[in-house]
Amino acid sequence: MKRLLLSIAFATLFLTAGAQQRWTLSECINYAVEHNVNIRQQQNTIEQSEINLNTAKMNRLPSVDAQVNQSWNFGRGLSADNTYVNRTTSSTSFNVGANMILFNGFQNVRNIELSKLQLDAATADLGRAKEDLGIQVTSAYLEVLYADEILQVAENQKSLSEFQLTMRQKLLENGKASESDVVQAKSQVAQDQLSIVQAENNYRLALLELSQLLELPSPDSLLIEKPDTNDVLQAIASIEDVYADALNNKSVIKADELRIQSAEKEISIAKAGYYPTLSLSGGVGSNYYTVNGFDNDNFSKQMSNNFSQYIALSLNVPIFNKFATRNRVRSSKLQYDSQNLQLESDKKILYKEVQQAYYSAVASESKYSASISAEESAAAAFELMSKKYENGKASQTEYNESRTQWMKAVADRIQAKYEYMFKSKILDYYRGV
Repeated sequence: MKRLLLSIAFATLFLTAGAQQRWTLSECINYAVEHNVNIRQQQNTIEQSEINLNTAKMNRLPSVDAQVNQSWNFGRGLSADNTYVNRTTSSTSFNVGANMILFNGFQNVRNIELSKLQLDAATADLGRAKEDLGIQVTSAYLEVLYADEILQVAENQKSLSEFQLTMRQKLLENGKASESDVVQAKSQVAQDQLSIVQAENNYRLALLELSQLLELPSPDSLLIEKPDTNDVLQAIASIEDVYADALNNKSVIKADELRIQSAEKEISIAKAGYYPTLSLSGGVGSNYYTVNGFDNDNFSKQMSNNFSQYIALSLNVPIFNKFATRNRVRSSKLQYDSQNLQLESDKKILYKEVQQAYYSAVASESKYSASISAEESAAAAFELMSKKYENGKASQTEYNESRTQWMKAVADRIQAKYEYMFKSKILDYYRGV
């Protein structure tokens, strides 16, 4: 029975490990967006904007209030026969009233439009936050892939050194190699092991950075899906095309344009203070009185006899309010000008960013193409050097130098590849991809 339980436990552990999820780039971005604190705060801002919009819509409805008042009067008072007597009076009143604004210079309509624009601007801000987080996750994701490939290169380098060490030891046994050759080969294996340790540390640090962006408690369970990155070269769009797409897709530009429209609505709302306000009100009510020393009708009879209704129209015409409305209009116009300047500034900043991204992508593309040629040349040179070394026509030092140049060319090509991938992703980011 114990063996059966152990077998089930090991099988479960194996299946769990085998089925462990590997994260793609899109999954990493989606998870980060879902769990990022700043994103959630921005979502709360959107919900608050939705509440503000609902409040603006509800302002078109009448307000209804109910009142109940109870009062007592004590002491001397004038009686019906024109004499003063001591008496106690009790009064109870019930009222229900409604009030509705019929016209206030279209403030309610403008406030609804303003709230809609503010909600759209908050949504655009959320989009901007998601875009920025997506770029950070993409950078960290590619850094993990880069560190993993460098680790593989280091491991391959060590395997090659171990093979050469084995060959040197066999040659030493046959008297075809010196003791110094074996010592140099062992030293190279040790140096390669150190390179592996450094590469492993860099890989763990890259995983840690990515896991922190994902709000994961630990990077230990984080496994990255390795896409095919061999064919990454693609045509780069012109600066004008990228900038045109950025103007149409970037959330910061959308938010600026929406805030300009909001500022226009603010001016209209401020100008509404020049218009009169027309209100409609109405209500019903009744009273119940008791006077000490007098015969008083009962409660139901008094409530019936004293029942009253009213309806009223109220027109409030502004004449002079210490220039408060004029100053609100002037402040709104200044805010409108400021928003236009902000849009102009953000467009200039965006164009500079697009320029930098474009030329960086072009440079990284050229660097990657050159690194491929350099790696091919270094690989060919190392292959030739290996044959010379095996035939005793090259020294250990020459062999190590050629191999080092080849490994450096491989590392440079990997670095250039991921640098180009990231730069091209930046261009996609500006194009709304």
